[in-house]
Amino acid sequence: GRVKGLFPDPEEEGAGGPPPAAPAAKPPARRAPGERRLFLLDGTALAYRSFHALLRTRLTDVQGRPTGAIFGFTTTLFRILREEEPDHLAVAFDPPGPTFRHAMYPEYKATRERMPEDLREQMPRVREVVRALGFPVLEVPGWEADDVLATVARRTSADGTRVYIVTGDKDLFQLVDDRVTIYNVLSRGTDAVEILDARAVEEKFGVPPDRVADVLALMGDSSDNVPGVEGVGPKTAVELVRRFGGLEDVLARAAEVEKPKVREALVRDAETARLSYRLVRIPCDAPVDFSFADAAVGDPDPARVVPLFEALNFRRFLAELPRRAGAGREAGRRYRIARTPADLQELLAELRAAPLFALDTETTGTDPLSCRPVGLSFSTGDLSAWYVPLNLEPSIFGGPPGSDAPRVLDALRPVLEDPARPKAGQNAKYDLLVLRAAGVRTAGLLHDTMVLSFLVDPQERTHNLDDLALRHLDLRKIPTTDLIGRGKDQVTMAEVPVETVAEYACEDADATLRVLRRIEARLPGSGAERLYRDVEMPLVPVLADMEERGIRVDGAALEAMAASLAAREAALAAEIRSLAGEEFNVNSTQQLGAVLYEKLRVQGGRKAKRTKTGYRTDVETLEEYAAHPIVGRILEYRGCAKLRSTYLEPLPRLVNPRTGRLHTSFSQIGAVTGRLSSSNPNLQNIPVRTEEGRAIRRCFVPGEEGWVLVSADYSQIELRVLAHLAGDPGFIEAFASGEDIHRATAARIFGMLPGAVTPEVRGRAKAINFGVVYGMGEQRLARETGLSTREAREFIDAWFRTYPRVKEFHEGQIALALERGWVETLLGRRRHIREELLSPQGGVAANARNNAINTPVQGSAADIVKMAMIAVHRRLAREGIGAFLLLQVHDELVLECPADRVGGVAALLKEEMEGVVSLEVPLVVEVGSGANWLEAH
Repeated sequence: GRVKGLFPDPEEEGAGGPPPAAPAAKPPARRAPGERRLFLLDGTALAYRSFHALLRTRLTDVQGRPTGAIFGFTTTLFRILREEEPDHLAVAFDPPGPTFRHAMYPEYKATRERMPEDLREQMPRVREVVRALGFPVLEVPGWEADDVLATVARRTSADGTRVYIVTGDKDLFQLVDDRVTIYNVLSRGTDAVEILDARAVEEKFGVPPDRVADVLALMGDSSDNVPGVEGVGPKTAVELVRRFGGLEDVLARAAEVEKPKVREALVRDAETARLSYRLVRIPCDAPVDFSFADAAVGDPDPARVVPLFEALNFRRFLAELPRRAGAGREAGRRYRIARTPADLQELLAELRAAPLFALDTETTGTDPLSCRPVGLSFSTGDLSAWYVPLNLEPSIFGGPPGSDAPRVLDALRPVLEDPARPKAGQNAKYDLLVLRAAGVRTAGLLHDTMVLSFLVDPQERTHNLDDLALRHLDLRKIPTTDLIGRGKDQVTMAEVPVETVAEYACEDADATLRVLRRIEARLPGSGAERLYRDVEMPLVPVLADMEERGIRVDGAALEAMAASLAAREAALAAEIRSLAGEEFNVNSTQQLGAVLYEKLRVQGGRKAKRTKTGYRTDVETLEEYAAHPIVGRILEYRGCAKLRSTYLEPLPRLVNPRTGRLHTSFSQIGAVTGRLSSSNPNLQNIPVRTEEGRAIRRCFVPGEEGWVLVSADYSQIELRVLAHLAGDPGFIEAFASGEDIHRATAARIFGMLPGAVTPEVRGRAKAINFGVVYGMGEQRLARETGLSTREAREFIDAWFRTYPRVKEFHEGQIALALERGWVETLLGRRRHIREELLSPQGGVAANARNNAINTPVQGSAADIVKMAMIAVHRRLAREGIGAFLLLQVHDELVLECPADRVGGVAALLKEEMEGVVSLEVPLVVEVGSGANWLEAH
């Protein structure tokens, strides 16, 4: 039987989570009183999508077998159960062997590639997950999953059940009606869901659901090898059906079609079209057994699920299993609440006597600079912790409700602010900022389990405390949502009873300290000990200072630029329509694809690239046709739209109303190479190659009157690191002499004097100089420089003949990765890539070879930048110059200081940044200043 507790009870938990956050998505309609909801999943399609989405990950089970498809499928399944709260759920799969469609048309799906072996191996365990969770697996020999889903949907919706079919397959659009809806989980990395009712299907596909099969029959489907009518694409098929009606009506009135080629094709291919209709039409009479009782959503038996998920290494899902009485709780816990001044003194004495203690804060929100602390928890030993509430009633000191916070924090301040008292945390930068906002400047941070885990176990995908506790302690922590709920009924920690918060908070501090000891014991063997102690941990308070200070943005300039870009977008859209010779929605990929590839034929004699739903119109594909006037305008239009929607419009909303500044959040665990990443906003992605992208930097300004921004940027740091690592004499000499490295490279390759190198030739040398760091191949170089593929190949060969030790370095890194399993940076940051190098998937292996080459270079450069940040921060604090670090973007540091101190600050920056490490080539830093970031850079 099933055990209650895995999935939220609507009466206890509320609405089950916020609606998906995507402009095109909308949540399912609210459940009508007494309405029954059934979710039907296309298991084969979801497994395929998950397999390809997670192809580059290294997800394996305890035996080393791949689990990417199983993991992605299970993630989707859990999400639906958690957020949508269905009453019933079932999963359909394609059976092995041919179906009735193959008997009808032997070439059906003949062009489809064989299922990848890694995916084939995972499919039985995808089914096993479904069964272990207690849901029926629907599979009928000779019938596809689509047919089974359609049959169950028709059968169950007839009695009033609301049915959601979880799929991205357009064929199933034909099933949609007032009781059947498509629920399409969108791309990885977003929470977006596309809900398609009958109206949405018509908006997306161009015809109502009952005409989808007619359109598919006319246009065919290359992925299933459905022939259709030759020369009839999606746009023409939709036009024909909208004008004439169903397929038979279209064929009967073919003589009325104006375009001769289409008219002739309809007459010639009439029987093919009828065959195609029989192939794409989904019948609703598959011999499938289904009962609501079997598909009822309850909670699975952990005795069945836990062993399976442990074998699959699915620790994150185990964290959602029931916490029955005593489940996951170790005997001997001693968790206490400080309720009196005497309790507080006992805690302080314990903290002073401890060689190290773990600290955690509970707050009213996730933004450390705007939320309010609710309490603090501390742990000095295993299974022992204290919780100090700031909202206790009656109050600790006998004052009115809410009066404790200042006095409690004052009592804790001497210990918290003492740098001689070592402290540990999980994502400790957040706690530092929370306490700073409350007036306490915590010092003495020695450990952060999140940062430590990222260095010791870089191959792991998650480093949050819930997963760390499960991974290292076999402890399933109390989920945060058990306390505060989800969605519209979510509350803050301040509204949760103190006793409930205390257990949760004490468990956090206790788990942090115990996880720390487990991971720290492995630190010496990881090769990252120096990196952790000398770089990553000293960097935490530096980043906290930068986030706390923030940077001012010019709201008026942002608004003016947004208006200007909007006008430019409108003008470009009009120009695009003019070049197309027709009115269409420039933002519709289907309409755009039809215009580009069917009407204008920008692909020339080549075959147009397609996806399952139409033509490819992504940036990378369109750049291949950039010489065509309309494509250039489309790329410019998209660039403007992205700048406006990603930066210009959101930035003012991110300004903190209390400080008037933008406080971006920096992450030390966002990139495997060790580069910092940022969010709210992501400053790393502000484009610098376009005039509009650069202009955004003009909106970042000093926060004080009479101050300026200062930019200090490493010049060609990755190339210099490569020269050092490869030890190539020619490369080193070019840098050591101080000459222009790109001009010097061109001169060496072509055997000419540097003065004879033209700008065009220098540009090609620059492209390959930077491209070699990333393993650039001949095709990409040709695309970026305008060379032919043969010329690009010859250019690359000449480059490696000029700098032969670089080629040896590349080959050596790949050999090292195969031998020991990883590559590493100058400071010992490792990246494990042997499994990818040995992957049978050619693309995965090629990507791994590039990673083996560029990780030591990019990672070492990232480590150097971090060391420079620490050195600059310490020097500024020591000398009290009054300059402050604000941002770190790529290889650049941005500061603000009084205008009359720029000279001293510039000298300090060059001295500290250029001298932070000693390489075979000099590090060079370029410093500028100005009234805004663009001027300074």
